[in-house]
Amino acid sequence: MSTPATTPLTAGTRRLIPLNHALPWIIAAVCLFILPYVFDSRSALTIMNQMAITIVFALSYNMLLGQGGMLSFGHAVYMGLGGFFCMHLLNWVEAGLWLPLPLLPVFGGLFGLFFAFLIGSFSTRRAGTVFAMISLGVGELVAACSVIIVIFFGGEEGISGDRTMGPEVLGWDFGPQEQVYYLTALWLLIAALGMFLYSRTPIGRVANAVRDNEERAEFLGYSQRHVRWMSFMASGFFAGIAGALFAINFEILTEENLNLTTSGSILLVTFLGGVGFFVGPIIGAIVFTLLQTVLSLYTEIWALYLGILFVATVMFFPGGLAGLLAMHVLPWKLGKIGHLVVPYAKMLIPALAFVLSAAAVLEILFHKRHAGLGDHEMNLYGITFDSHGAMPLITVLAIAAVSLFAIVKLAPGLKAAWDDATHMGGHHG
Repeated sequence: MSTPATTPLTAGTRRLIPLNHALPWIIAAVCLFILPYVFDSRSALTIMNQMAITIVFALSYNMLLGQGGMLSFGHAVYMGLGGFFCMHLLNWVEAGLWLPLPLLPVFGGLFGLFFAFLIGSFSTRRAGTVFAMISLGVGELVAACSVIIVIFFGGEEGISGDRTMGPEVLGWDFGPQEQVYYLTALWLLIAALGMFLYSRTPIGRVANAVRDNEERAEFLGYSQRHVRWMSFMASGFFAGIAGALFAINFEILTEENLNLTTSGSILLVTFLGGVGFFVGPIIGAIVFTLLQTVLSLYTEIWALYLGILFVATVMFFPGGLAGLLAMHVLPWKLGKIGHLVVPYAKMLIPALAFVLSAAAVLEILFHKRHAGLGDHEMNLYGITFDSHGAMPLITVLAIAAVSLFAIVKLAPGLKAAWDDATHMGGHHG
């Protein structure tokens, strides 16, 4: 019997589907490959390495929070433990152990998985507040142990190693920063792809069901505890990989790598990018790393700006930065994205003026409070002035007030344009 005429089209479609799915990963790989040619300074490579590590760490945390609905305050434990174990492996390599450096993240991931298995065996019995409090207690416990168990954690000074002592791989000894970058980028792609594929597996789908409705998942025959436990272990594995990459890049780990501050930072990164989206933690990690590394070069109160950004995101854009971008998919599909260009352009100038003037107020107040005795001169936005005088503060306050007034006046027009761009009007015959 002859095959239907639609068979070639169907076969062609089946060939295109994997290509369409692989295209973003191919583009990401190409971008990661060419970035060192665009930003070739040592500091830029260091920032990109730190960004890649944070992305892996944030994606692993999103497996808990975004996919499994488990709010953890101690996720840095698994990254830190994986990193400390890899640092010991580096020292054993120096003592004669044969272990190529590119394989080190595997052992970091397995060590993180081992502790996630142990801790998850009791912490994942309950979700919600109980799980969050257990994770907080475990985080504080391990942070305290890092100072007490000196033989493993190295005490207050931490533990260091040398990544160049292992066997060369394809002629690379991983001394130059560029070689470390490509190793980190390779593991970023492997880890990100692994976490993406895990989210598409049956257990990943069931984790979403448990997150949304525990009782219904139990009624359908799935053990919510086992589902959370498996997601917890997978998350610990990838967090351990992030810890190994940290050990490779910075060659030192301290108590700071597994304390509550680091756990809180990755929670902030994930929320900032968008918990409900796979690309959310990636966006959050990029923004956070840029603010932490670049903005900190220009101001001492960069953490305050980051906190303000986080609060504003949670209050006005609960979906995070990725959610903010996703909101524009509908206007794009409706062909009305152009309706927003002019309202956005009008809002951009007063919004930028308000942000810069509000930041100037904070900078002036900080300089007045913390500057040395007799140090009244301040340079801000290329302008030098007396920070202790009344006029500079009055001026920036006035600019902030005027720009805020303009924002309030322009807001109804922007809302009307948004309603028009997202309105799916039908045609009547």
